[in-house]
Amino acid sequence: MIKFFKSVGQEMKLVHWPSAKENRRDTANVVVTSLFYAIFLGSLDWAFAKLIQLVL
Repeated sequence: MIKFFKSVGQEMKLVHWPSAKENRRDTANVVVTSLFYAIFLGSLDWAFAKLIQLVL
């Protein structure tokens, strides 16, 4: 069990941890992309709903 935790510690030292600046940049990218797709899909939903109302 001790050998396992030692090897975990060694592997954790090899991990590249992102800086605060990288975290902010990546988080901003996720938020902007999510908002874009939400607006895009919401617009499609609204347009199809209007189209169906016209047909029916």
